[in-house]
Amino acid sequence: MPRKPNANNGQQATTAQQLNSIIKSARDIMRKDKGLNGDLDRLPMLTWIMFLKFFDDMEQLREQEAILTGEDFHPTIEGPYRWRDWAAREDGITGDALIQFVNQDEAVRPDGVRGLGLFAYLRSLHSANGSGRRDVIRTVFNGVINRMVNGYLLRDVINKVNGIHFTSSEEIHTLSHLYETMLREMRDSAGDSGEFYTPRPMVQFMVAVTNPQLGETVLDPACGTGGFLAEAYEHLQQQVKSVEDRQVLQWESIYGGEAKPLPYLLAQMNLLLHGLEAPQIDPGNSLRFPLNDIGDRDRVDIILTNPPFGGEEERGILNNFPPDMQTSETAMLFLQLIMRKLKRQPTPGRAAVVVPNGTLFADGVAARIKKNLLTDRFNLHTIVRLPNGVFAPYTSIQTNLLFFDRTGPTKEIWYYEQPLPAGLRNYTKTKPMRYEDFADCLEWWNNRVENERAWKVRVEDVLKYDDNENIVSVNLDINNPNSAEALQHRSPEELVESIIAKERRIVAIMNEIRGIVG
Repeated sequence: MPRKPNANNGQQATTAQQLNSIIKSARDIMRKDKGLNGDLDRLPMLTWIMFLKFFDDMEQLREQEAILTGEDFHPTIEGPYRWRDWAAREDGITGDALIQFVNQDEAVRPDGVRGLGLFAYLRSLHSANGSGRRDVIRTVFNGVINRMVNGYLLRDVINKVNGIHFTSSEEIHTLSHLYETMLREMRDSAGDSGEFYTPRPMVQFMVAVTNPQLGETVLDPACGTGGFLAEAYEHLQQQVKSVEDRQVLQWESIYGGEAKPLPYLLAQMNLLLHGLEAPQIDPGNSLRFPLNDIGDRDRVDIILTNPPFGGEEERGILNNFPPDMQTSETAMLFLQLIMRKLKRQPTPGRAAVVVPNGTLFADGVAARIKKNLLTDRFNLHTIVRLPNGVFAPYTSIQTNLLFFDRTGPTKEIWYYEQPLPAGLRNYTKTKPMRYEDFADCLEWWNNRVENERAWKVRVEDVLKYDDNENIVSVNLDINNPNSAEALQHRSPEELVESIIAKERRIVAIMNEIRGIVG
């Protein structure tokens, strides 16, 4: 985590109110530029500008710390390409000269010398080992285009962003307001492709119960803006006790993949701000590799993800999967990838995955994939059924959390029906999910008993075969048999049998207690 600079730095943390005002002013300026087409252009523009300001603030912090500790400091971005060199002065380079400096492969730089343009320089950066901060910068700007055509308006936007100070870990909380604004717009624009960014309380819950340990590798193959990875990093950081631990956390723990340039850039910002020196995020489609080419060296300990669902992949991507496992449903392709990427025995990997309700009951190819999940050395031990409105107002699709590992095959599946808070009929934008809502589920997780919210199902009860032993269906869409509504529709014989079964269980527990006491 970046540390707060000493007082003589002169910069104060940007408050949420100031940040919102700056962002609004910058967008108002951008609306005047004819090269931009709505927020889908303005948002990436604002993000790359903020990224360079943010990165230079982080570099100045690192430089201060190096001076205090007597260590050598080697800047990631050198002059005159640092924010402080070309952007920080309000009366700095502007107009056509600014556009040329940003866009062209070669231009007159702010220091008056002809050389590489800004983007050309940033795209030329390379680290000595191929996996450092310079490589992060290069990869980020390989996917960035400056669409502003008016250099005077661009200067005005830069001057506004220069008022944001990323100078301490406190900025993480301030930035959350910015992220929420950006994510709302990204959800609105991405909804048709099934990309709905995961509420942080759900991310926190999934990380908590998966419980990553230092020395384990964590992957999100569809990481969006990096929410799962940032939360996993925070979780692992609490376990760091030595310099060696710190190295493991920095370079051998956190991995991701995100194919879209804007969320990719936001993921880099998010993870860098949390303290990850050089986030290892693959900017390509995680589904682009043939499934059978993924071997043991490519496998990881933990996968935490909310893959896109409802979208369709091109034919070339489908050909990476076995012929009888090819489907247009992106979620099912990602599920196969996740299964393949988990480590095998003797150190079996584990996964927590968000899936739409359709995944639970879908037949055909989906049934064959789910059969493998249940019978082929995988243990689908828990399904958490989420309430309505988790992704409101962007979709009403009901979702579930799948938790599985490679200790299988599955013998029984536990279900937990996550309730809405008292008094709510749905989550909404104004009344979203909170981490505290998972308190009962967290308490139940390591001490499982059947109750009005939890039940278990034998794997034989969800696998249906035809006379030739071919799989017909794998229905994981099992409703809560202990709910008040379900009890109202059960026959007297079923109710009596249920009561007797529970009484037998109580007697067995009492006998166990007597044995312990005795």
